[in-house]
Amino acid sequence: MPRASLWILGVLALVLAAAFSLAIGAVGTGAGDVARALLEGVGLVPSGTSLPEHVSVVANIRAPRIVTAIAVGASLGAAGATMQGVFRNPLADPSLLGVSLGAALGAACVLVLVDRIASTWWTPGGAFVGGVIATALAMASARRRGTLDTAALLLGGIAVQAFCGAMIGLLTYIASDAKQRDLTFWLLGSLGGATWGRLVASAAPLLASIAFLPWLGSALDALSLGQAEASDLGVDVPRTRLIAVLLAALGVGAAVAVTGPIGFVGLVVPHLCRYLGAVSYRTLIPASALGGAILLVIADTAARTIAKPAELPIGVVTAFIGAPFFYLLLMRRRPGEAP
Repeated sequence: MPRASLWILGVLALVLAAAFSLAIGAVGTGAGDVARALLEGVGLVPSGTSLPEHVSVVANIRAPRIVTAIAVGASLGAAGATMQGVFRNPLADPSLLGVSLGAALGAACVLVLVDRIASTWWTPGGAFVGGVIATALAMASARRRGTLDTAALLLGGIAVQAFCGAMIGLLTYIASDAKQRDLTFWLLGSLGGATWGRLVASAAPLLASIAFLPWLGSALDALSLGQAEASDLGVDVPRTRLIAVLLAALGVGAAVAVTGPIGFVGLVVPHLCRYLGAVSYRTLIPASALGGAILLVIADTAARTIAKPAELPIGVVTAFIGAPFFYLLLMRRRPGEAP
């Protein structure tokens, strides 16, 4: 199938998934109800055209969740493809540097140590700061005379993850029962707290990651040939790795700040995009962003409808989708082939 057709189908799938997600939920709404509620919500039709509960549910609850799912999914997908290119390993994941657990630790500190009402607003900020600090520590361990040592970076990420996991365990132990429930649910990932305000607060790092990571595609294509070959082609390898890691960490940190840790999106989506023909990183990174957005919109729709009116953590849904898919990928590989 021509590449343009795949892009058109991908965008169409995202639009359909978003439209379907807007229309279903605990409160029943038809296509007409959704359209009228959205138009009234943005002020294009007079107030009272739609039922107040429809405006509240569609424009103020479902719409920010869907837009947040698109932004977060795109950021995780693009970051996953980039990390696989930087480390030349298809098993690489955005959590390698400890950014996800670092962000989780930052949020856990707020949830456990700050007043419960105040923590609702400070949790995303704590998560973002924690993710940035974790990335900085991992990268500091890998700096060698102005260059970035990839092996040391991975080991530094493992050390940061171990420390953050231990600290989260300690905070869980000392937390009250109510805060333990809040912390446990947040660590499983959820879009239940998505609002227009929180999305705007995290929009800049998310959009920066999504917009600038694809520009590294050509350099990552050269890096896939080997470090020496990439240098011969004019690629500044240490600088490229540094920029790629920082942008990926920026996007993942912002994503975790909004939704909590969500696994498998950055790991599985790039594999699926390769299967569909996106081999070059110039196309793989934007394709993974689109695929991540589609996957997270579908996963969030499932999370809030499967057990309605209750809501499943979205991290559980992505694990159910991603783990079997990734296992099948591993089982179908040829002998001697990279996973």
